[in-house]
Amino acid sequence: METSTFKTASIYTLKKAVDYSEGAIVSKIVARKEAGNITLFAFDKGQNLSEHSAPFDAMVQVIEGEGTILINREAYKLKEGDMIIMPANIPHAVEAVVPFKMLLLMIKSN
Repeated sequence: METSTFKTASIYTLKKAVDYSEGAIVSKIVARKEAGNITLFAFDKGQNLSEHSAPFDAMVQVIEGEGTILINREAYKLKEGDMIIMPANIPHAVEAVVPFKMLLLMIKSN
């Protein structure tokens, strides 16, 4: 399955490409391919993705605001411009300290 809400060969400002929604998490698929996914998220303050794991590495790039990423129950505070890699098969979670936007890149391996 290949899907995208973003056109190729187009310029986007990621901060403006997804809007906040009060009390919610908004996500937009940038690209979904067999090799992996790129998703843009906007978290309202206090919103979170509960602890889970994935069978492949995932990179988070903070686009705006601040968030806490838990990896194997260790907290990492990230702000605009920071990135972190969440390793495959290790529990992780995401929480918005303030409203924040992040780009999630998941690369699948064979």
